[in-house]
Amino acid sequence: MQGIFVDNQRPKSKKQIKEAVAENPERVRVEATSIFGNEFDGSLAHWPGGKTITFVGPDPYTSRKFYGTIERRGDKLVVK
Repeated sequence: MQGIFVDNQRPKSKKQIKEAVAENPERVRVEATSIFGNEFDGSLAHWPGGKTITFVGPDPYTSRKFYGTIERRGDKLVVK
C-alpha cells in the first residue's frame, strides 16, 4: 500500500483523488512506502504505468480509511 498526496496534502477521500487525477495528474503524488523498494514515487504525470498502484489514505502509517488503485490505460489514468 502506497501513500498519496493531492496538492501536497493528504486527501480526505478517494473522490478527491479521482477529481484531481481527472483535472491534472500533476497535482497527485504517490509515496513509496515499501522497505523492499520497487514502488513508484513521484507525480502521477511522470508515472510510466505498467504496474497497478495500490494506495491507502488518508495516511498509510496512521489512518487507513479508504483504499484504491490507479491504472494506466493508454494515455488515461483510472482510479478505482
